[in-house]
Amino acid sequence: MSSPSNSFECRWQASRLLLAAYLLAQLFALGALLLMDLPYSNLGLLLCLAHAAWVLPRSVLLTHRSSISGLRRDADGWQLFNAEQGWHSVQLRPDSLALPLIVVLRYRVQGEWRVRSVCVPRDSQVADVHRRLRVRLKFSRRRWLAPE
Repeated sequence: MSSPSNSFECRWQASRLLLAAYLLAQLFALGALLLMDLPYSNLGLLLCLAHAAWVLPRSVLLTHRSSISGLRRDADGWQLFNAEQGWHSVQLRPDSLALPLIVVLRYRVQGEWRVRSVCVPRDSQVADVHRRLRVRLKFSRRRWLAPE
């Protein structure tokens, strides 16, 4: 009987479902601000558009250099990939979520106190790769340890 490999790597691309969900949420927010007669609704419209300008390239379309687009596990622990830094060590958090439709990776970069998140929807990867990612996250030993 062979021992299972401790290494794992996967990458993902932009998701149409995540884009549609984000645009629908923005549409509802903008519509609500336009329909309601609030004293600062123009500021709310501006903030919604600024949020879209920040979030779309970094988290939804994955066109920005700092966009996270890969995860791997090797002897050094868990690492995330972006074009700006390449592979960098992270500590996965216990509140990460692995569901059939979406994987939400909650992580902390080494040396920082802030916890960040990455959404990996089902349509951003081949179905088999997305299934292996979910299985690896659910059953990996020592998955919550800090990187060394």
